[in-house]
Amino acid sequence: MDALVIDTDVVSFLFKRDTRAWLYRPYLQDKYLVVSFMTVAELYQWAYIRRWGKKRLVQLELVIKKYIVPPFDVELCRIWAGIRVERQAKGAPISVQDAWIAATALRYGIPLVTHNNGDFKEIDGLIVVSIAQEGSKS
Repeated sequence: MDALVIDTDVVSFLFKRDTRAWLYRPYLQDKYLVVSFMTVAELYQWAYIRRWGKKRLVQLELVIKKYIVPPFDVELCRIWAGIRVERQAKGAPISVQDAWIAATALRYGIPLVTHNNGDFKEIDGLIVVSIAQEGSKS
C-alpha cells in the first residue's frame, strides 16, 4: 500500500466534511495517510482560535489518530532548511509551516496531497497531487 502526505487544507476539508473533500477521496483510498507534526499543530491552533469545547477537541484528536505522524529527526530538519533557503534564493519564500509539510513528504519520499499547490511549487523532488488550479487557496 502506498502512502501520501496530506496537507492541512485537505485534512481540514475531510474533518469539516467540506465538499472539496470528495474531490480528493479517490486519491486517498487504500493509502497510508501521513501528516506532518506541523499539520497537527495547525489543527490545534485552528481549534483554539475558534475556542472549541472539550467535545469538539476530542473529535479532532480522534481524527488525528487516523493519520501517521512521523517523528522529527535531524534529516527532516536538514531538508526543511534546504527548502527554505532554496525557495528564498528563487525569490519565492515559503512559509515555515509549508516548509515542514514539504520536508515531511521529501524526507519519506511520499507525494504531497494539497489544495494549495502554488504554495509548494519549485521544490526540487517534491511530487504534488492536487485538483486545484495553481495558486488557488482554500
